[in-house]
Amino acid sequence: MHHALRSSLFLLALIGGHAAASTSHSLGIERKQYGESIAYDMNAAGQVAAVIKEKDGTTHAVFLEKGKLIKLEMPGETESEVKRINDKGEVVGSSKKGESWSAFIRTRNHGTQDLGTLGGPSSYGAALNNAGLAVGFSDTPERDWHAFLYTPGEALKDLGTLGGKVSYASAINNPGRVVGSAMIADGSRHAFIYDAASGMSDLGTLGGRYSSATAINDQGVVVGASEMKDRRWHAFMHDGKQMIDLGAKIGFGDSFATGINNEGHVVGVVDTVDMRLSFVWRDNKMTLHPAGKSLYLTNAINDGGQVIGASYDRGLNAATMPSNAIPFVDLGGNKILGFNVVMVLLALTIAIFRKRLKGLFFENKLFFGA
Repeated sequence: MHHALRSSLFLLALIGGHAAASTSHSLGIERKQYGESIAYDMNAAGQVAAVIKEKDGTTHAVFLEKGKLIKLEMPGETESEVKRINDKGEVVGSSKKGESWSAFIRTRNHGTQDLGTLGGPSSYGAALNNAGLAVGFSDTPERDWHAFLYTPGEALKDLGTLGGKVSYASAINNPGRVVGSAMIADGSRHAFIYDAASGMSDLGTLGGRYSSATAINDQGVVVGASEMKDRRWHAFMHDGKQMIDLGAKIGFGDSFATGINNEGHVVGVVDTVDMRLSFVWRDNKMTLHPAGKSLYLTNAINDGGQVIGASYDRGLNAATMPSNAIPFVDLGGNKILGFNVVMVLLALTIAIFRKRLKGLFFENKLFFGA
């Protein structure tokens, strides 16, 4: 059976199953004053790096511990973001003063370390490890964005590109390997991995023009998303030798992997025209969660198996979900969800038969639309 058809039949079976409790758990960040909240990371101690958003979209970095919310914004800052937290409770993010942004490492007890820039006006912090090494991207004097590596006590290191003008670092593991995306000579952007010995290496794509790496675990397994030949996007996992197509295991929609833990469990989201789902790939099994009662955003997964992100209920709400959660089925909403899945199933069936007909009439030459 075609894998896309099989995945859609899985969703239909899911609808017909038994109802389960909501899979996501709100972190309880008060939203009366603010429009939305988003959790980006959680460490082993349960400390959370999150962002609260005012109704006009202004963001503020916050630290959540044992139900207590602490704003990390410093005097003079008008806006801030936080992206990752390590096991020491150190967070990395960015703050805005005037028109410029600055990458920072911040702790509740030891203040703020401004990471500086690569010579331009702004920088953004994206990730850090337990040794306090941080990565992100910064303006250069030529006003091109370049990925950087920060080592405590040293100036930012420009990680360069893959032959183009720009690059962005998105994650770093505890051994110090960095991943992100960088422009190649023809202007396309590819996922990269960087280490001190080998420099920046191109991880390639799944057949399309673009790819981006979003996370890496301590074993060096990388995840992200790649454009396909037909211009759709598929989540991928790179095991150090090859790029593995996780989107093919989902079978439909555009998929994006956003996190991986040291057990090799991968999380991400799936988008179709009609619906959003989150996914968990663990123990060689793909599980799909309808976003209505699960996470709408998946930003990370920690070694305790908690998926970190946000649910959606009249706005984004910082939340977590166990990676082994059973997908929720809202029996009262079966008609709507069922209609969506049937339409996806119908579209996939038509696509399969069209592909077969094209193979008959055009000597198996496939046409991929722009």
